[in-house]
Amino acid sequence: GTFTDIVARDPEGRLRTHKLLSENPEAYRDAAVQGVRELLGLAPGAPIPEGAVQCVKMGTTVATNALLERKGDRTLLLTTRGFRDALRIAYQARPRLFDRHILLPELLYERVVEVRERVAADGA
Repeated sequence: GTFTDIVARDPEGRLRTHKLLSENPEAYRDAAVQGVRELLGLAPGAPIPEGAVQCVKMGTTVATNALLERKGDRTLLLTTRGFRDALRIAYQARPRLFDRHILLPELLYERVVEVRERVAADGA
């Protein structure tokens, strides 16, 4: 499964880490909030006291994993007109740059729609 990893700095400046399942509806509604509760030593569902947490920065892999595992909804890429193939072309950073038969990874999106947008400094 997917996990939520939490790193916290306690009032003495020490780093503490904690890991929970990202989805565990029988135990908690939100893994990040529950992880903060557990690091603070609070009971499940208990309110987090105001001022107990100075800052929260968060990132998850739930959406990334769903894309990589092809378990999410079908995906459409919107990109600037003329850049339809930018992700397919990529950076050409291959171990054997001059191979004639290149095996490319499967794209994460199903379709591409090019969008006309402003690209010049004057808004044109």
